Amino acid sequence: MQESLHRVVKIRISVPGVGNLTYGHPRRSPNPDGRPEISRIILVRSTLARGSGGAEVMVLIKTIVFTFLVPGTVTILVPYWLLSSSASPQPVQLGVFRYFGVLPILIGIAIYCWCAWDFTFAGRGTPAPIDPPKTLVARGLYRYVRNPMYLGILSILLGEALLFASWRLFEYTAVVFTFFFLFVVLYEEPVLRRKFGESYRRYCRSVPRWVPWRIRNTHGQVGAEGEKSQT
Repeated sequence: MQESLHRVVKIRISVPGVGNLTYGHPRRSPNPDGRPEISRIILVRSTLARGSGGAEVMVLIKTIVFTFLVPGTVTILVPYWLLSSSASPQPVQLGVFRYFGVLPILIGIAIYCWCAWDFTFAGRGTPAPIDPPKTLVARGLYRYVRNPMYLGILSILLGEALLFASWRLFEYTAVVFTFFFLFVVLYEEPVLRRKFGESYRRYCRSVPRWVPWRIRNTHGQVGAEGEKSQT
């Protein structure tokens, strides 16, 4: 009478964002018909829906929805409404120079996407004030200026004003900047000071609010705080 030996050595590996991988490798054991067989079983238990990977996907979806609703309205719907209004003033005479407006539009889009990416995957939050990053983001463009996302939106609007040679869009850009300034000074910065404390105060002392007048690497004290808070 043949007895089947079925010893299994299992190794469990925890992979962030994937879950636990369990690897089992039974020893050689004969089948009922007497032929030897080597079997290998790999069991993958995915926890994406509950783990960090699933959370990042949800944050990314919320960021995309917010981008279409808010920045999309500010940079597309409102300018379209202003340009199509019958009371729109005469266009600025810029000639072929108006096409230089394409450059700040592309730069602004790149800036916004870069900042939204850092918000999602480094700060684990969205640009929406009701769902902000959970940790202080002091990487990427935030090493040089504290509000690069707002500057990206303003760059898009300035490019649109040039491209369409519209005084009304220039005025609209000035209004949007005034709103951003008041929102940052009166609401956003006080909230961040209460939330992140001394690390945000050091960040404010090292990084300017609007104009990156000193381009330097802030990976030192401020960057270390930002990366530490993200772990």
